[in-house]
Amino acid sequence: MLSDERFMVIVMYKSIDLFAGIGGIRTGFDNAFKKNIETVFVSEWDDFAQKTYRQNFADNFDIAGDITKIDENDIPEFDICLAGFPCQAFSLAGKHMGFDDDYKGMCRGTLFQEVVRICDHHKPKVIFCENVKGLTIHDRGRTFKVIKRAFEQIGYTVYDKVLNSKDFGVPQNRERIYIVCFRNDIDASSFRFPQGSKEKVCIRDIMEDAPISPKYYLSDVYVDTLRRHKERHAAKGHGFGYEIRDLDDIAGAIVCGGMGRERNLLIDARPHSMKPVTHIKGEINKEDIRKMTPREWARLQGFPDSYNLDGIADTHLYKQFGNSVTVNVIEAIAKEILKVLARENVTGNDAVNVLLDDKKEQKAG
Repeated sequence: MLSDERFMVIVMYKSIDLFAGIGGIRTGFDNAFKKNIETVFVSEWDDFAQKTYRQNFADNFDIAGDITKIDENDIPEFDICLAGFPCQAFSLAGKHMGFDDDYKGMCRGTLFQEVVRICDHHKPKVIFCENVKGLTIHDRGRTFKVIKRAFEQIGYTVYDKVLNSKDFGVPQNRERIYIVCFRNDIDASSFRFPQGSKEKVCIRDIMEDAPISPKYYLSDVYVDTLRRHKERHAAKGHGFGYEIRDLDDIAGAIVCGGMGRERNLLIDARPHSMKPVTHIKGEINKEDIRKMTPREWARLQGFPDSYNLDGIADTHLYKQFGNSVTVNVIEAIAKEILKVLARENVTGNDAVNVLLDDKKEQKAG
């Protein structure tokens, strides 16, 4: 029975979503586990992210705020911990302060210790974490060793790998470190990170239908400002400045905090209004240069078009998607985690076996 990896046991797994953002990690796990996963606790301190989260997940409990103020005894029992702990302290785009980072009175670099604290108490089957690639090289790799050692000390076997979103069906060059921890009593020796599909996808594939609102087209004054800024840096030998992406190529990583939209500009010559709908200096540029829309950023991160963005200001959406994860990558990893958990549960005569959905999809294709 165990030799056929197509089979799994129907089990309901309970999960918690820490540093939840707008639910990108949860979405990936929901896609992989389908009806066999239930979220029982969510923590996210940003009010605007909470609003977006509530619009997209119908939970019967409130979203908890600052996780440092939550007693682990007040968190329901769970099997899987999802934790995209803050990346700013380790990002290559940041100040690389790591464990010394201080932000609004709390050290972001040590927030992973909240994950350790909660999981040490509840001992879930799996801990899943995502962070920036810079975490692996911060302080010459010592920071990452501390993090992995912390999970090992509370009884987990740790697997980690850097994966790039461009290999998982989205046109975004985004490298991130993924950490999967299995409780030591679970045989996870068969676990492997997914390789990705290597399917060729380009920016053109995720563009919204025309016409695009003129508010996303840059003013001629702003375009000139960007050019002068880039020329100044080029004269100093720097590579800073705006970048216009080829529609048949992929985007650069969309950035934590939603900044750097100018690094992923497009030339979109499809018909659109030249009448400004927001206050701008000058006129809408005649070169058809625009920034990507929030929906296009959502698609770059693998969020389905059913993901509700209504009533959320663009400023917040850019920040939220820049801070989020690529759902496709999460889903692919979650499917591999599910295989390990399924084999663990195929032990008794009352086990009910079903074909893995991804195998069905392959046959259907």
